Amino acid sequence: MDSLPNANHSDNIERREFLKGFALAGLMASASNKSSAESPKQGIPYRTLGRTGERVSAVGMGGFHLAQPGLEEAESIHLIRTAVDRGINFMDNSWDYNEGQSEIRMGKALKDGYRQKVFLMTKLDGRTKQEAAKQIDESLKRLQTDHVDLMQHHEIIRFEDPDRIFAKQGAQEAMLEAKRAGKIRYIGFTGHKDPHIHLYMLKVAADHGFNFDTVQMPLNVMDAHFRSFEKLVLPKLVEQGIGVLGMKSMGDKIILKSKTVQPIDCLHYALSLPASVVITGIDSMRILEQALEAARTFRALSKDEVAALLAKTAQAAAKGEYELFKTSDHFDSTAHHPEWLGGQAPHVDQLAGPSS
Repeated sequence: MDSLPNANHSDNIERREFLKGFALAGLMASASNKSSAESPKQGIPYRTLGRTGERVSAVGMGGFHLAQPGLEEAESIHLIRTAVDRGINFMDNSWDYNEGQSEIRMGKALKDGYRQKVFLMTKLDGRTKQEAAKQIDESLKRLQTDHVDLMQHHEIIRFEDPDRIFAKQGAQEAMLEAKRAGKIRYIGFTGHKDPHIHLYMLKVAADHGFNFDTVQMPLNVMDAHFRSFEKLVLPKLVEQGIGVLGMKSMGDKIILKSKTVQPIDCLHYALSLPASVVITGIDSMRILEQALEAARTFRALSKDEVAALLAKTAQAAAKGEYELFKTSDHFDSTAHHPEWLGGQAPHVDQLAGPSS
């Protein structure tokens, strides 16, 4: 008999959490309607990137897949240029993607006038000023440009990352110097592990008097049920006018393996949130057509449609089984390559005062 009240209490908590997520999703869909109302280009809706005022395509082209094994350089270049020609202007990349090949290929694709047609973003891993400055310059060289529109601190997946970045001689100093030098226009950060780490990064930045222009994070049909960026971080970004970059709408296709949703469901759900851009990996013309079609046919999901998708994914999503970027280190490139972060913090012995 003792188990009945506890079970009811648990059910009530789950019901309240579901309704909270449902109410938030309804609010987000409403906000998304406003940003999607902006005039499209080539049938692709454009949105405003937070308080920057920049106009970016609602769907962005992910950089990681552009240099994966099996995809020839010429095909990568063709995919990028076709995407731009058909209305996608937001280009995602990172210093560490495929040992720099993703940036190199994008740099080649953006020649012949294409650089002026896109909003170019890349990311750095360095946590020290020295390493971050080196990576900024390497990215610019690979991308064959004198500046990027947005540079982001990559993989904020540990609670010590914000402290290292904003420490004296930390990566943020390199970012600010690069901005003053005209090498970058806007500054943001990314992460996929835990929304509380995102919140801490925002707090540490605020404590240092800095406001990010953008934040990149997972937004998908399962996130609402487990360690939710949508519930915990998204409202704060909207409130502060920070541009929201959604990623992992399909969890690198792993979410699709749950057999609960189709690709179009995943993209339309993420697009119904107030994200300035939903970045999706594209490694073939078929996948590019899928992304273009999702953008062209997009309309904000109704509250009933959102509720139906959340109900369909609730059981599969409950333990993060299909969001491996949250529950494993498979997607943590800087965990596998800590040298990319740069020098470690001073050893405690160096910080200690003279012995008594």
